[in-house]
Amino acid sequence: MAAAEAATEEIYRGKLSTRCITVLMILVGLPLWWKTTETYRASLPYSQISELDLLLLDISVPVEVVFAKGTLTAEQQKKLLPQTQFSQRQNQLDDKTGFKYRYEKTYRAVTGLEQDAIMSKNVEEAVVTLSQVYESPAGSVVIYVVPADSQLLPDEATVYIGKHRASFLRSPVTASHSVEDVLQDIDDRLEDILQTVSFTDDMVTAALSSRVPSGSFSTDSFTPSIPAFKSSLGYEITFSLLNPDPKSHDVCWDIKRAVENYVQPFLDKLSFVANFSVDSQILYYAVLGVTPRFDKSSSSFSLTEESLPHVINPVEANLGSNVASSYPVLNFLLYIPEYSHSPLYIRDSSGSPLESNAFHSSRWGGIMIYNVDHKQTNETLLPVSIQVDMARVMEVFLPQMRLLLGIQKVQRLPETVIQSPGNMVVTDWEMDRLLWVRTVENIGTATNTLTSLAQLIGEIGNIVINDNIASEVYRAVASVQLSLEELEAGRLLLAFQASKDAITSSEKAFFDPSLLHLLYFPDDQKFAIYIPLFLPVCVPVVLSLLKSGKDLKWRQKVD
Repeated sequence: MAAAEAATEEIYRGKLSTRCITVLMILVGLPLWWKTTETYRASLPYSQISELDLLLLDISVPVEVVFAKGTLTAEQQKKLLPQTQFSQRQNQLDDKTGFKYRYEKTYRAVTGLEQDAIMSKNVEEAVVTLSQVYESPAGSVVIYVVPADSQLLPDEATVYIGKHRASFLRSPVTASHSVEDVLQDIDDRLEDILQTVSFTDDMVTAALSSRVPSGSFSTDSFTPSIPAFKSSLGYEITFSLLNPDPKSHDVCWDIKRAVENYVQPFLDKLSFVANFSVDSQILYYAVLGVTPRFDKSSSSFSLTEESLPHVINPVEANLGSNVASSYPVLNFLLYIPEYSHSPLYIRDSSGSPLESNAFHSSRWGGIMIYNVDHKQTNETLLPVSIQVDMARVMEVFLPQMRLLLGIQKVQRLPETVIQSPGNMVVTDWEMDRLLWVRTVENIGTATNTLTSLAQLIGEIGNIVINDNIASEVYRAVASVQLSLEELEAGRLLLAFQASKDAITSSEKAFFDPSLLHLLYFPDDQKFAIYIPLFLPVCVPVVLSLLKSGKDLKWRQKVD
C-alpha cells in the first residue's frame, strides 16, 4: 500500500515538474530568448522618407528689374513702380519626380548710386561699380533697363551680361506704351536673359537623372555639351605628362607654377562647392594605343574623331593615382608624340586639324597633343630638349576643366554681349548656375539613397540598425527638407549647403559597415543554429506533456 502511494506521489511530482517547466519555458524562457536574440533596430522616419520619394522641387529665382532714369515716363513710373509679379512653370518628369520654378520679378526705380554707375560711358566699369554699391545674393538676377539711346552699351548690343549678377537691357519702352505693354515687352526680353544667367529646364532635368534615367541626354563625349562629373564632396585632379619616346625628347614642364598661376585661382573660386586636390606625374614609354595615319599631302600624322574613343583605355591603363581616394579623378594628359609620329594632329570629320589639338571625354578628363618642331633637328643630336609652353597648355586644359566640373558654355543670343570673367576665372552667374544644378543633383541623389536604404532595411528583417545610422538618417532627412525649403524661398547658398549635408549623411548611413554584418544571415540558418540547442531540452518536455494529456483523457473516460 505504501509503495503504491509512493509511486502515485512520484508520478504526480513528475507531472507537476513537467507543467512547471512548461510554464517557465513559455512565460520566462521564450520572452528571454526572444529579447536576447532580437536584432536591434533603431527607429527611422519611414513616413518622411516615403514623402521624399515623391519629389516635386519648388525653385524660386529672385529677379529685380531696375529702370534707369529716362526709360519710363512719369505716368508709367507711377503705375508700374514698385511692383512684384510672379511667373511660374512646371515640368513633371515621371509619376514620382518633377519640378516647378517661378521668377519673383520686382520692378523698381534706380537708386542714386546705381544711376551714377549707369551714367558711366564704360560698361565694364559700371559692372564693377554696381557690384560694389549693390551686393545681390547668390541665385538672384538684377537687370538694369537703360534708355534706348544710352551710350553705355555697345552699338550692336541690346543686352549686355556682366561678369557679376548685373545685366543691362536697352529699353524697348516708348512713351505710348501702357503698363501692360511695358511689362509684356520687358518680359519678352527677360526670358532670354534668365535662360542665360540662370538655370534651364534641361539643366534641372539632367541633374535629376539619378531619379529619372533617360536616353534623351547627349552622350557625345567629344562635344562642348558633355555630361559633367557627378556632384561630389571632393575631386582629385591629376596632370600627366606622357613621353613615349624619352630617347628622342627630354621634356621639361613647370607644372607647379602653372597650377599656382592658372588652376589654383579657379579651384579657389569653387572651394565652396567641393574640396580639390592636385597632383602631377610623368610617364615614360606610355603610348596612345592607336596607330596614327600618315598624310602625304601635309607630311604629318593624324588621328580621326572615330579613333579617339579607342585612345582612352590604353592610356588609362598606364595611369595611377598617387593618393588613395574615393573622390572622382579628373585626368589631364599632355602627350608628346614619338619622333617617328611627329607632327601629330587631331582632325575633325571634314579632315581639318583641330586648333587646340585636344579632346575631352565625359566624366574622365582631357588629352592634348603637344607637337615639337623637328625641322631643324638632326637625329645625331637627340634627345631634343623641350620646354613646354604651360600658358598654351592651360589655355586648353582650363576650358576642359570648366566643362567637366559643370560650368557649361551658354548659347550666345543675337545682339547679346557676354563679358569675359577675366581675373575672376568664373563669373558670379556661372557659379550660380553651377550651384543650382549641384543643389538639385544632391537632393535627387540623397532622396534616392534614403529610399534605397529604407527599402533594403524593409526587405532584410534581421539587419542591424544602430543609433549612429538612425541619427545620420534623421539628419539627412532634415537636411533634404531644409534644402527644399531654402530653394522655395530663393536662398541658393543655404539650399546648397543643406543639400551637401544631406548627401553626406545619407551616404554615411547607407555605406555604414555595420549594415553588412547580418546581410547574409537568413532565417533558415538561424533555425539551423538554435534547433540543436533547444531540441534536447524540448523533447522530454513535449513527451511529458503528451503523456499528461493522455492521462487526462483516460481519467475523463473513467469518470
